[in-house]
Amino acid sequence: EGENSEFPRIHSYTPANTEPASRPPWVTDDSFSQKFAPGKSTTTVTKHILPRGVPVPSPATISAYPSPVPTSSQPPALARGTVQRAERFPASSRTPLCGHCNSIIRGPFLVAMGRSWHPEEFNCAYCKTSLADMCFVEEQNSVYCERCYEQFFAPTCARCHTKIMGEVMHALRQTWHTSCFVCAACKKPFGNSLFHMEDGEPYCEKDYIALFSTKCHGCDYPVEAGDKFIEALGHTWHDTCFICAVCHVNLEGQPFYSKKDKPLCKKHAHAINV
Repeated sequence: EGENSEFPRIHSYTPANTEPASRPPWVTDDSFSQKFAPGKSTTTVTKHILPRGVPVPSPATISAYPSPVPTSSQPPALARGTVQRAERFPASSRTPLCGHCNSIIRGPFLVAMGRSWHPEEFNCAYCKTSLADMCFVEEQNSVYCERCYEQFFAPTCARCHTKIMGEVMHALRQTWHTSCFVCAACKKPFGNSLFHMEDGEPYCEKDYIALFSTKCHGCDYPVEAGDKFIEALGHTWHDTCFICAVCHVNLEGQPFYSKKDKPLCKKHAHAINV
C-alpha cells in the first residue's frame, strides 16, 4: 500500500456557545458577582525577611506612614543603599504631618524621602540614634544609620571584601562595587558592557579578542564561534579567506601549493610575483 501524505492544515478555534460581544459580563459570567463582592480583597501582601537580629517594625510604626504618592508625581527611585541626609526647616506657617506619628508639626521639622518629620522622631530603626543631622539609608520602608545598614543589609564586594554602600554590580552570582568589577587586562570597569570569562577572570571584549581569540591568517580578523575555518600551512583561515594569492579562487577542498607562506592554486603554483 502506498503512503498517504497530508499537508498541515490551519484550524481556527470557535467556542461552542458563542455569546454576542455586546452582552455585559454579568450576564455571560456566572461567577462575576463573586469576583467583585464588596468584602473581597484583591490586595496581595509580600513578606520581606529581615536579617537575624534586626527588629521587625511594629504594626503601629508601619501604619503610621502616609499612603504612597501616585507614581506619576514621585521622584526617580534611588538605588538601594544610597546614603541620604535630611534637610532642616524652621518653624513657619506651614504645618506638615509627621511621617512617623502622623501628627501636625508646629515647630521646626525635617524633610527626608519626600516626607516631613518631627526632628526627635526621625531615628534609626535599630539603634534609635537620631538621624536629624546624620546620614541615613532607607531599607524596607524603614531608615537606618549607616553603621546599622552596613551591618545588617549591605552586601559584600567579591573583590575587596568590604561592604557595598550605594550602587551594586551583580555579576557571576556575586556582588561587587562598580569600581571593583574590572577587566583583568586593562583594569577598566565594565559598567553594563559585555565581558568574557577566561581561566576564571573577566575580560572586556577588546582585550579578550586580542589575548585569546584565534585570528585568521588571511584577513587578520578573529575566527569566532560558529565560523567555518580551515587549518593549513600552520595557520588558521576563514573558509572564505583560504584563496589563491594570485587569482583569488577559493581553495577549500582543492589541491594547493604554497610560496612565502601564501596558498596558490595549481595553475599559479610557479608564479614569480607573489
